[in-house]
Amino acid sequence: MKILTAEQIRRIDGETIKREGIPSLELMKRAATAFYNWFTEKYPNKRLSLSVFAGVGNNGGDGMMIARLLHKSGYNVKAFIVEYSQKYTEDTAHNLRRLKADNVFHKKILTEKEMPDLSAFDLVIDGIFGTGLSREVSGIAATVIQQINNSRKPVISIDVPSGLFLNKRTPFAVHATETITFQIPKLALYLPENQDYTGNVTIVPIGLNKEAIEELESDFTLTERGKIRSLLKPLSKFAHKGTEGHALIIGGSLGKTGSVCLAAKASLKTGCGLITAYLPKCGVPIIQSNFPEAMAIEDGGDTHLTSITYDLHPNAIGIGVGMGQHQETQLALHGFLQKNSAPLVIDADGLNILSQHPDWLSLLPPKTILTPHPKELSRLIGAWCDDYEKIQKTRLFAQEYDLIVVVKGAYSLIIAPGHVYLNSTGCPALATAGSGDVLTGMITSLLAQGYDPLQAARVGVYLHGLTAEIGVQHIHPRAFIASDIIENIGNAYRELEKNN
Repeated sequence: MKILTAEQIRRIDGETIKREGIPSLELMKRAATAFYNWFTEKYPNKRLSLSVFAGVGNNGGDGMMIARLLHKSGYNVKAFIVEYSQKYTEDTAHNLRRLKADNVFHKKILTEKEMPDLSAFDLVIDGIFGTGLSREVSGIAATVIQQINNSRKPVISIDVPSGLFLNKRTPFAVHATETITFQIPKLALYLPENQDYTGNVTIVPIGLNKEAIEELESDFTLTERGKIRSLLKPLSKFAHKGTEGHALIIGGSLGKTGSVCLAAKASLKTGCGLITAYLPKCGVPIIQSNFPEAMAIEDGGDTHLTSITYDLHPNAIGIGVGMGQHQETQLALHGFLQKNSAPLVIDADGLNILSQHPDWLSLLPPKTILTPHPKELSRLIGAWCDDYEKIQKTRLFAQEYDLIVVVKGAYSLIIAPGHVYLNSTGCPALATAGSGDVLTGMITSLLAQGYDPLQAARVGVYLHGLTAEIGVQHIHPRAFIASDIIENIGNAYRELEKNN
């Protein structure tokens, strides 16, 4: 699903009106009806006391029409018009007249003293500003937003939280509990720095013209289940362990062998036919007893890797988990990179060592996959002032070295030369020790099975997130651990392959 800019969304609105021969009010009605249908399913109790705050732009028109629909169906709703300007859009002015005609309670707010007491309401619907906002909120609109935030009432924002910028850092906006956005995902709704504004984000279709959307280009995509399903390779009736790929996991050090155990088990669970772990002497008895399905190669070092040498030809390699940053290990990594040509995933201490030796980045095979969390990423590309700069710097980094960078977190980013993919699965249950080790194993497995690097990253990240969504149905998120991710990989495949 394409992620588009505010200007592109306005263009699609216009093209929908033009190509389908409908008035702009009809498109506003579609949006309001989509919100209304979501709301009445989520909040069927018509005894709730609702307040709708609408501005003078088209987002305010959406809010007024939503108030009318809720009133008509029997909800106790009051509309408050935040008149930060006397220039109403034509469609919004029409809906203001209809509020009067439909006998919906409404009141204009021009000064702070006209602000209602929000303690009298169960829920706030926010429609003050939409996607067209280009300057910081001030005046009466800022006062209203501040009081909405201070009320600590549940807030549902229409399309975007009022005050949220779509293309730069937002200093002040409504703190929504839920954001119901219209058909086109907006990048700002999925950025970590905006989490206090956006709450849970739900996309609802409003009948925008599909051809108009297809014609627009975007470097950003929100991953959809159907697309990931289409990337899955079929399992041949005649498959055997020799045809499904051999993955090699390199890492571990004294006290951190568990990382290799998790990555190796995740690899095999994700579908490769063979898995080998390369680790220091102290780790071999541990993985052999913990995970008998894995083969193991012993490094010359007792407690950490001192040389990475082996006599096999894996289809893909994952390196760095639990490896430590000993001087001998750093030299061993350098020697490995100088001779390796196999598809590669680098995580954890492998990334930390690379950040200390940036000239080694030129040794990486094309489309090597890096899987940093934000702190590891900052060591590689330097600090950033906001999420937009983080994305831009990572894109330049990926382009310069021909890499794929998986920036881990809520809505993990898969950043490849020329394109950015936002993952749509996962939940806070994944914030647990070893979660990243499991992801490294999963992506390495997919590489070994013959997926190209971008496909492996996208499918691996999606499946990883899906395991948590499935797991929390019977395990509390606070009790969810990395081993639970592994145990749900098969369930994630089954869920992904469903045709619904």
